[in-house]
Amino acid sequence: MSLNVVTLVGRVGSDPDVKYFESGTVKCRLSLAVDRRSRNSDKPDWFNLEMWGKTAEIASNYVRKGRLVGVKGQLKIDTWSDRNTGAERSSPVIVVDDLQMLGSRRDNEAGDVPDNYDEF
Repeated sequence: MSLNVVTLVGRVGSDPDVKYFESGTVKCRLSLAVDRRSRNSDKPDWFNLEMWGKTAEIASNYVRKGRLVGVKGQLKIDTWSDRNTGAERSSPVIVVDDLQMLGSRRDNEAGDVPDNYDEF
């Protein structure tokens, strides 16, 4: 038996990057800042999120930088060859299955985003 489930709650670090493909498929990428439970850390951990289909459409229409969201998905590792050096590169990505908008409407208005949530 194997298990690959990631659940995160945090603030969106950038407006959605949305791509529409000729096939009709929609892809959305976001960054997410998540605070650690430790009081010693004043900087959030950053995660790259990837959404497809209906979830991507919802994110593109309703999610903006600073919005508090909860996500549930799977961890995948993107790999590629560096164009300049030819070295193998990799980056962890959370493929989101479930997106929840959290917080009140007032919490999500522009200007209410704490300073430590600037995009990395």
